[in-house]
Amino acid sequence: MTTGIPVAGSGLARHRQTLPLSEVFGPTFQGEGPFTGYRARFVRLGGCNLSCGTGDAPMVCDTEYTWNAAKFDLAVECPEIRTSTILERAGRISAPISVLTGGEPMTHQRKPAFTALLTGLRELGQVHVETNGTIPPTPAVGELVDHFTVSPKLANTGDPAGRRLKPRALAAFAAAAPGRAVFKFVAASPTDLTEVDRLVSEYSIPRRAVWIMPEGRTAARVLACHRSLADAILTRGYNTTTRLHMLLWPEEDRGR
Repeated sequence: MTTGIPVAGSGLARHRQTLPLSEVFGPTFQGEGPFTGYRARFVRLGGCNLSCGTGDAPMVCDTEYTWNAAKFDLAVECPEIRTSTILERAGRISAPISVLTGGEPMTHQRKPAFTALLTGLRELGQVHVETNGTIPPTPAVGELVDHFTVSPKLANTGDPAGRRLKPRALAAFAAAAPGRAVFKFVAASPTDLTEVDRLVSEYSIPRRAVWIMPEGRTAARVLACHRSLADAILTRGYNTTTRLHMLLWPEEDRGR
């Protein structure tokens, strides 16, 4: 008689111990936000709940290979890998911070493998999670993460507001800021800051927890965009961050 309960060694049981992995890399520098310049290892998971530029809007996502099945073979780009293997790879990298990124890593937070990954990464040092801010952390996940960098997407990404802005999630992260969360907004021009102002006011986000980052996928574009934003950022009392990896390794899209 079958019970429907997965047994050890079954395909379903094995799947519960895996996550879609794009890459584990480092040591490198955290290139964005308040920890810019810190040595870190990165664990990049596949899958995302946003599109950030598909359709009529220009593509602004620089990790499209982690989620866009229309352009990439995700079974090749992000194969299911056992948590123990991911942790083994991460453990070979010497750095005080583990950054869990994507894609959107929080789409996996209810999987047992995700909790196991966070638990294992904590043994290596601080655990930071980069998220688009659409999925609030469960209490169990929140206890395992030292720092969240929350990057709500603005209208310039092309996704509708109802998809990219989730009030319950934004309120949860705002309540954690600035002690355990910061908000990082990617701006292409000073006019984008008007939308940031509205979100900061609507969700009572402390200004000291707000970081504005210039849009750009080349060093020249990042610098030019940052210069156009600098005065407007200062006037509003926000912080700013560059995209360090784009300045240091402009020709290397992955592993940096």
